[in-house]
Amino acid sequence: MKYSAIVFLVIISLNTACTPSNKSAESDKTIYDVVFREDLAGTYEKWKTADGSFGYYYTYTDRGRGPEYTEEIALNEKNFIVAQTVKGVNYLKVSVDESFSSTDAAATSKNLMGTTKGDFYGEELYFRYDGSPAVYEILAQLLLKSETGKVKLYPEGEAELTKNIPLQLSDGSSVELLVINGLDLDPTYMWMMGDQMVAKISGNLHIVRKDLSPMRLEMKKMQDDIEDESLIEVAKNLTHDIGSVVIKNVNVFTAEGTLLSNRDVFVEGQTIKSIHPTGTKAAATNAKLIEGTGKTLLPGMFDMHTHNSKFRGILYLAGGVTSVRDMANNKQLKGLAEQFDNNEILGPHIVAYCGIIDGSGPYANQRNVVDNLEEGLAEIQDYKDLDYQQIKLYSSIKPEWVRPLTEKAHQLGMRVSGHIPAYMTATQAINQGYDEIQHINMLFLNFLSDTIDTRTPLRFTMPAQHGADLDLNSNAYQDFVALLKAKKILVDPTVAIFENMLLAQPGELSPTYQAVANRFPIVEQRSFYTGGLSKEGEQVARYKASFDKMLAVVYDLFQKGVPIVPGTDGLPGFLYHRELELYVKAGIPAAEVLKLATIKSAEITGVSQSVGSIEVGKQADLILIDGNPLNQFTDIRKVEWTMKGGHLYYAKELYNSLGVKHFK
Repeated sequence: MKYSAIVFLVIISLNTACTPSNKSAESDKTIYDVVFREDLAGTYEKWKTADGSFGYYYTYTDRGRGPEYTEEIALNEKNFIVAQTVKGVNYLKVSVDESFSSTDAAATSKNLMGTTKGDFYGEELYFRYDGSPAVYEILAQLLLKSETGKVKLYPEGEAELTKNIPLQLSDGSSVELLVINGLDLDPTYMWMMGDQMVAKISGNLHIVRKDLSPMRLEMKKMQDDIEDESLIEVAKNLTHDIGSVVIKNVNVFTAEGTLLSNRDVFVEGQTIKSIHPTGTKAAATNAKLIEGTGKTLLPGMFDMHTHNSKFRGILYLAGGVTSVRDMANNKQLKGLAEQFDNNEILGPHIVAYCGIIDGSGPYANQRNVVDNLEEGLAEIQDYKDLDYQQIKLYSSIKPEWVRPLTEKAHQLGMRVSGHIPAYMTATQAINQGYDEIQHINMLFLNFLSDTIDTRTPLRFTMPAQHGADLDLNSNAYQDFVALLKAKKILVDPTVAIFENMLLAQPGELSPTYQAVANRFPIVEQRSFYTGGLSKEGEQVARYKASFDKMLAVVYDLFQKGVPIVPGTDGLPGFLYHRELELYVKAGIPAAEVLKLATIKSAEITGVSQSVGSIEVGKQADLILIDGNPLNQFTDIRKVEWTMKGGHLYYAKELYNSLGVKHFK
């Protein structure tokens, strides 16, 4: 059936999801609070316009970043979008100008992918690339009315309502919590009251109708419990107990960086029992036999820069990461770690805990903010009492606080790392007690100025614009590297996130995700096309040259014996593989990169006696690779299964549970 867009605008129902409840005046608005990391960070507003369509405004701030959109949507009689405009800036402050329009049987969309046309008959939901939460509310209403519980998306994809849970809040409000799959890696949770969205809670970002803001934490607790129940069920379904296992005729990667060819590896529960040339020892009759011919057995890998959540644990295991350092989180992290270790929720071992401290101000990290030095010293003691091993200082810490904070941490036997505080250089931070530096851009800032406000996006744009000029033969650089080596400073470069920032262009597939983009659900896929830092003209080549220089520095540090560790600070598993690939691209031999990912990281985190290499008596934290990453490093992405804690997890099953395609 074909519809007329002109008729649509006349007959829009007044009780659609986007219509303010019980309001008809054009000036009336429904207003939502936007809470980010437990601070009121912005607003979301919606209203009906004079021509019968709907208007929206959405913004929030995060340390100088954050989106700001104005949006207008027209719906047809079945509540599908027939016209839409989105204008503003995205999270990285890149300009957004997106539109969608339709006629009887065709639609035109203009977004960061360019202008495209296609068949459209008014019964698919256009899902914008950037914009307000409006489309989620419209989708929720369509799903509630759908006989199949599914809605087709335009131009591709499908969303499914998997659960509709009626709940009652303590103030007497009756609400429904919808669980929607098919959009992203995590399920989408929508709080509805009738046909109106009253909240959308996702991680640290909470959008709650203003009158229900007092109920926000109660709603979050309800949602948390429901999320946990779902994840516990996934863990039960996807965990395979090991018992006795023999991996036959496999090539074994050693702690020295070599391969032992054609070995049988015997595992009992959580322990590597023996390793023999293939066929020289018989397997027990009850042993599970796994064929390893032409494949590589690696120790479980270490992601050394993570921020863990209950949803992301599956991706680590699917990507072959069995151990992680958490580089800043809430103080309840050890509860999650216990759930990971007990296999109640799927996830890696968290082998190192880093507490974060930031100073107050408009760019504060918001996880743990202090107003004065005394509060900072007290926080260090609190983290020590929680058995954290490390403190991470952030960009809003006052430079004069650094020495006393590091001295306190060192007195307690804790390491200190972090961003370089605003108006400081890396050299100054090291001389005042830093043991480690996060992110390659912080090293580049050392050669620019100590007057740069690194709380702001200048910490990204200044290295992007000027990094290409860094002379690795200069006295300034050589002296800095000598300082790093003399002080045994650890560098956590996270180069993959800077590849995306400096090279990705809007509308083009980011090189960071080029090899894997088509494996993801639609919303995650689209994030790979949004571009990184805003750049045009000569900046494009300039930023690329600066990223190339970042890789040159990573290689130079490795060559000179400055310890570096592979970490992501982003998408688990997939971004980790890219981080390792970039080290190889920089010039580090593949075997040495795999050692950084395994035994070297195990040594740094103090767990090398039990994990990090394939040796008799060690824990059977293992991964099987379909191929040989020493010959073809991209094979590192071909994880068939992961062993951890006496359990076996098939990567294909893990990925399928998230709507992600396996490599095969």
